[in-house]
Amino acid sequence: MRKSRSDSSEKMTLSERQNRILARLDQSDGILTSAELTDTFQVSVQTIRKDLNELSNRGLVQRIHGGITRPRQNRNLSFSNRQVINLEAKRAIARAVVERLPEGASIFLGIGTTPQQVAQALLDHPGLQVITNNLNAAVTLCRNPNIETLVTGGRIRPSDQDLMGEDATRFLRRFQVNYGIFGIGGLSARGELMDFSPEEAHLSRAIIECSDQCILVADSSKYLRSAPVRSGRIQEVDLLVTDQLGAPLKTLLCTTGTEVLCALQPSEEPLNESA
Repeated sequence: MRKSRSDSSEKMTLSERQNRILARLDQSDGILTSAELTDTFQVSVQTIRKDLNELSNRGLVQRIHGGITRPRQNRNLSFSNRQVINLEAKRAIARAVVERLPEGASIFLGIGTTPQQVAQALLDHPGLQVITNNLNAAVTLCRNPNIETLVTGGRIRPSDQDLMGEDATRFLRRFQVNYGIFGIGGLSARGELMDFSPEEAHLSRAIIECSDQCILVADSSKYLRSAPVRSGRIQEVDLLVTDQLGAPLKTLLCTTGTEVLCALQPSEEPLNESA
């Protein structure tokens, strides 16, 4: 019997415990032991081992003796894997961004799964002009007749479902928009915005340089995530919308002048309010 799409998509999702394991790894010093996880979640060693094996098979963690660490990689995870990681955080980030977009504004919408969730959250927006190279976002936005969507040219990356290359970058640089919304591959401890290819970095630069206000959408797993190409610095970002803010990242952002909005962990005091 042929399996339905819903059956397949259900198997693609991570369990709540697996998402919490990834979150704990992001908040740790880079290593978690199986014993720690067994104690934390009050489950058997076999259950944790099964979770870690599945996360490792998807490329989300790297197995080491007695536990896991962050994967070292020069390539991004597959699009299907990224779609399910921190999904609720990405949806919350998207809702927080959309609340800030006034009717009639023009925006860039970059590549990745968090910008895709922004497109989904825009389905009830009263009206925008959107310029994007994100094919999933463009298809989603077609469902809102109040949104004018312009799609770049360029080379299609089937694995990432977006458009890349000089044509895409040149198209973006023809505009000066109100808001540039984009994601990143990783954020270094020094505040460097990292991408996985020069093409991605060129598009990030175009969005940063051709937007009146630059909005970075990145869940907390992106902090200290490895990616090889530097596309900018956090100081160039006007607003970072994330799910939660760990102490090291909060310390970094206090020196940059970047406004921060935590979608799942509202700050008691806004960072850099006077900046």
